[in-house]
Amino acid sequence: MTQVIWIVLAVLVTFSVGYLGYSKYLARFLELDNDNETPAHKYEDGQEYVPSKKPVLLGHHYSSIAGGAPIVGPITAGAIWGWVPALLWIAIGNPLMGSVHDFVSLSGSLRHEGKSIGYIVGEYVGEGGKNMLLWFAFLTIILVVGVFALVVAIVFDAYPQVTTASTVYIVLALLLGVYLYQLNGPFLPGTIVFVTLVFAGVYAGIQYPFALFPAVGDASYPAGTLVLADVLGLGSGQWIPGASATNPNSAAWVPIIMVYAGIASALPVWVLLQPRDYLSSFLLYAGVGGSLVAVIVGTIFGTAATETGSLVIADSMGAFNGFWGIEGAGLAPLFPLLFITIACGTISGFHSLVSSGTTAKQLNKETDARLIGYGGMLGEGLLAAVALSTLAVAGFAESAAGGGIGNALPNFATGGGIIFTSLGIPQSFGAPFMALVLVSFLLTSTDTAVRLGRYMMEEIVGLQAGETSSGFNVGGGIRSTLGEIGRGRYTNPLVQAIPAYLMVISGEWLTLWALFGGANQLLAALALLTATVWLANWDDSKQLYSTGVPMAIMTTITILGLSWLAFYSNLYQNLIQGGAESTAAIASSVVQIVLALVLIGLALALVKKGYDNISTVRESYGGGAVEPSDD
Repeated sequence: MTQVIWIVLAVLVTFSVGYLGYSKYLARFLELDNDNETPAHKYEDGQEYVPSKKPVLLGHHYSSIAGGAPIVGPITAGAIWGWVPALLWIAIGNPLMGSVHDFVSLSGSLRHEGKSIGYIVGEYVGEGGKNMLLWFAFLTIILVVGVFALVVAIVFDAYPQVTTASTVYIVLALLLGVYLYQLNGPFLPGTIVFVTLVFAGVYAGIQYPFALFPAVGDASYPAGTLVLADVLGLGSGQWIPGASATNPNSAAWVPIIMVYAGIASALPVWVLLQPRDYLSSFLLYAGVGGSLVAVIVGTIFGTAATETGSLVIADSMGAFNGFWGIEGAGLAPLFPLLFITIACGTISGFHSLVSSGTTAKQLNKETDARLIGYGGMLGEGLLAAVALSTLAVAGFAESAAGGGIGNALPNFATGGGIIFTSLGIPQSFGAPFMALVLVSFLLTSTDTAVRLGRYMMEEIVGLQAGETSSGFNVGGGIRSTLGEIGRGRYTNPLVQAIPAYLMVISGEWLTLWALFGGANQLLAALALLTATVWLANWDDSKQLYSTGVPMAIMTTITILGLSWLAFYSNLYQNLIQGGAESTAAIASSVVQIVLALVLIGLALALVKKGYDNISTVRESYGGGAVEPSDD
C-alpha cells in the first residue's frame, strides 16, 4: 500500500527548492528595489490603489487566485490518468512555470503603473495587440464568473452548513474593515479576535445550516436545516430558471452569488475585499496547512480513522492508467488534456489578471512581489496536492471520473474529512470545514473576477489610472453611452453577470468548464508572451528563457487541446457521429468549435506580433538598459 504522504513530500521538496533558489534569482533578475515607488503609493485613492500590509495582501492574492479549478482539476486528472502523472505536473510545472508566470506578471505590472497585461503588451506590439488581449481577457472573465458562481451554488447545496458560515465571515469582514480603516484599531489584537470569530462561525454553520429550497430526489440536508422556501411558502422551486439543469436550491443561489459579487466589486477595497480576504486566508491556511500536517501525523502515528489507522492511497486509485486514461472518461489522451485539466494547480492565466489587476494596485513594496507572486502560486500548488490527496484517500467511482465539478466536491470534502481525523477532528466537522475552505476560495475569486473585468473594460474604453466612472453619466451618442456603461463601477458587473447567468441556466455548464479550461490556459501563454516581450524591450542583456520556454510549452499544449476539443470531441463525436442529440446540444457544439478556433487564431496572431517585436528589438538594440515603463 502506498502512503499518501509521498504526494505531500514530493511537492514540499520541489516547491522549497523553487522558492529558496529560483525565486531569489528571479527577484534579482527583475531588479526589485524598495526605493522605487509602487503604483499603490503613486496613485493612492482609497478605492483601488491602497498600499497594504504584506500579510493582508498575501491573503487577498492567495484567496483570489485559488478558486475551484485547483481542486476540481487535480481530482479529475488523477482519476482519469492516475495520481503519478498528475503529481509530476504539479510538482515540476508549478515552480518552473506557474509561479514564474505569476511573479513576472505582478512585477511587470508594477513597472507599468499597475496596468494589466493587455496594456503592457500594447506598449510594445501596438494598440491592436492590446485590444485583442484585453477582449480575450474580458471574455475569459465572463466564463470565470459563470463557472465559479455555479460551483459556489453547488457547494451551498451540498453543504448548507457552509451557507451560514460564509454569511458570518462576510459580516465579520465588513466589521473588520471598519475596525482597521475607520477606527484605526490595533492590527494584531483585531486579527486574533476576528479570526477566532470566523472559526466560531464554522461551528455556528454546523449547528444552524440553511437552504433556500428543499432537497430533491435522493438528496437530503443535515438534520435541523432551515429551508427558507418552506417558511415563506415558495414551493419546491421548480419555477427557478435553471432548476432542471441542476436543482432548485443550486439554481436559486447562482443569481444571489452574482449579485453579491457585483456589489462587492463596486465597493472600495478596504470595505470588504481586503478584510474579507485576510480573514478567509486563515481558513485557507488551516485547510491546506492542516491537511498537510494531518497527512504527516497520520502517517507517523497511525491516528487516522481508517481500517489501518494510516492514510494510504485507495485501491481504486491507479498510479498510472495509461496514455488514454480510464474507459469511463472516454477517449482522453494524456497529452495535451491532462495539462489543461489540472489547470490552475500548475499554471493559470487568470492569475495574471489578478497579479496585474488588484494585487499590483495594492503592493506596498516591490520586494513583497516575491512572496505574494511566486509564493502565492506555490500555495495554490499545495492546494492542488491536498486535492489530489483527498481523492487518493477517498477513492472514486470510475463512471464519475469525467464528471468534473459535481463529483470533485464530494471527493474533496469527504477525503479531507478523513485526513483530518488524523488530528482527532471528527469527520462530521472536517468534511463541512473543507467544503467551507472551497467556498472561501470561490467567493473571493468570483467578486475579484468581476472587479478585474471592470479593469479590462476601463482599459478598452479608456480610463486613466486613478480615475473612476459610475456608469450613469450617459449621453453623447450610442457609442459614448455604451462605453460609460461598460466601464462603470456599478454597471459593468451587469455586463458580465447577465451573459454568465444565461450560460449557466442554459444547462450547458460542462461546456462552460471546458471553455474556461482552454481559455484560461491560453491566457497563461499570452501572459508569458507579454512578459517575454517586456523583458526583451527592457534590456538586451535580459535572458528570455525563464518566460519564453514556458510560453512556448503552454502555447503548444493549449492549441493542441483546443484542437482536440473542436475537431474530435465536438465536430466528430457530437456532430458527425450524432453524440449531440438535442438542438441545444448541437448549438453548444457549434459554439465550442467556433470559440476554440477563434482562441487558436488569436493566440497565433499575438505570438506572431510578439515574435516580430522581439526579433526587431534584439537585432536593433544599440544602447544601455532602458526601462520601458517610463515611456
